[in-house]
Amino acid sequence: MTTNLSRNISTPEPPHKLDKKFTMKPASDNPLRIAILGCGMMGQEHISYIQKYPNLAIKFLCDPTKSSTDTAMAMIKGGAKDDNLKTPTIFRDEEQLLVHVDEIDLLVIASPNYMHTPQLIRWGRHDIAILVEKPVAINEEQIANLKAANLRAKIWVAMEYRFIPAINKLLQLLPDVGPIKKVTIRENRYPFLSKIEEWNKDVNKSGDTLVEKCCHFFDLFRLITGQEMDSCVSKVHRGLLWDHYGYQDHVDKEVIPIIDSAYVLLDFVDTRGVATTDDSNEEEAPPKRRAVQHNTIGCLELCMFAEGSRHQEEIIVTGMKGRVEAYLPENKVFLYQRPTPHGLWKDKSKPPPSESFTEEIFDCSDLRQVYDFAHSIPKMHSGYHYCSTAIEWKFLIDAINDSNEGKPFIPRVTLDDGIKAVEMGIASMVNISNGNTVASVTAYDGKVSEIVVNHVLTSKAHDLTTAFINEADSCDGSCEENMQ
Repeated sequence: MTTNLSRNISTPEPPHKLDKKFTMKPASDNPLRIAILGCGMMGQEHISYIQKYPNLAIKFLCDPTKSSTDTAMAMIKGGAKDDNLKTPTIFRDEEQLLVHVDEIDLLVIASPNYMHTPQLIRWGRHDIAILVEKPVAINEEQIANLKAANLRAKIWVAMEYRFIPAINKLLQLLPDVGPIKKVTIRENRYPFLSKIEEWNKDVNKSGDTLVEKCCHFFDLFRLITGQEMDSCVSKVHRGLLWDHYGYQDHVDKEVIPIIDSAYVLLDFVDTRGVATTDDSNEEEAPPKRRAVQHNTIGCLELCMFAEGSRHQEEIIVTGMKGRVEAYLPENKVFLYQRPTPHGLWKDKSKPPPSESFTEEIFDCSDLRQVYDFAHSIPKMHSGYHYCSTAIEWKFLIDAINDSNEGKPFIPRVTLDDGIKAVEMGIASMVNISNGNTVASVTAYDGKVSEIVVNHVLTSKAHDLTTAFINEADSCDGSCEENMQ
């Protein structure tokens, strides 16, 4: 089963048009009044950068959990720019905060995932700016509600991965690889961290892993290719981290464990410049299609039990002229360009000589390799996103200042971008080809394994297939049960 998502969707800005040049707009005399709705890990990461930029003032904190607001307040007091800090007002209930909407210029929504849609709709009716953490929704019902809402707010979706230095450098280099045909994104990492009431391990609150975690990567697929996903198919593991996540303690209710690992294969279609069909003109012939497959294909690989991997994230983009690879946390990008038709690879009966292709390496831990405004990025990089949140805030502040000067508010990541990333995540879970249930694992018969080992170690010339057949013929029926 596959899901088609290519209709009624817009195309993201082509990556090569993303300008790395940036000049911080001068701030107005009045500080930007900010409210933080959700003071957990991401709320605290945003706070750490807000304090490092001038003319920003955190006026309100809202979170039902005292330990979260205590930590947030300690960060604010510890990072105060002067001794005349105005202590933010703390609320435990969102409705209390909403009363003060006229005193808020920018709302940061960093609450648990399932709250994002209702909070966006509730606050989006007001003429304020909103930075909302991903994902903007967790299911199809929430997506429908978002699309139907009449929102006035200036909304920016927090997709921090777009601004990670190595990833942004990769985006800048895409024109050098020619027409893109393959995109591979891998994340091999540690399990989800512990959060309040472990909401991120609950599929009904997180949206499940391919929405909660991987909406970042689906957004990057769209950004890299400049195309929309046409179809996808997935294979997943669930329940491998059952004990780690403490599901065994939920004895009073049925539990659906979140996805622990996955492969997602994606097909993309270029919707730019595609004319819509005019049913009234029956004489117009449809465009000719080549028999060869030219569309871009993608692969997402996720493993949530791979602590200690050399690379936590890898992005590999292959075009007809070359290949670009980004690695994290190494924060390096490698650009390779293929031999040219009339270049040094003369004898095609032999592999290409090393001098026939080129390699260029970019160390993106030096922000000057990526951003012309690197000198103005706060030196203290907080959080888990390789300083990308600092860069995101720089762009966000600029967009708000433009809006205050009467110019259009142009977010780098729109609400539409956020919705489409979630739609891709939902489609990838709808199209799981190996089922959603947690299957038991039965080991193969030990004697069969011994035959394989013996064959490999002794290098006997007998046919391994024959060995399996003979073993199967000699078993009493238990072999067949073990292999089902």
